[in-house]
Amino acid sequence: MILALLGVLALAVGGCVCVVWAERGGPRWVRIVATITVAAGKMVGASTKNRRRGLGGNNSADE
Repeated sequence: MILALLGVLALAVGGCVCVVWAERGGPRWVRIVATITVAAGKMVGASTKNRRRGLGGNNSADE
């Protein structure tokens, strides 16, 4: 379990490094990884926002 979490953390940190490097004009593979990282972040943010809206709707219906 800890190894899996460390792997996810390493991927997240590596993705962030690639985003910063791509902003400074890194190689093509860095820009590709940065694009994937940003897209994944947007997907996670959208799912969190949808989950919050769903919970808010359920809570207000219960009251």
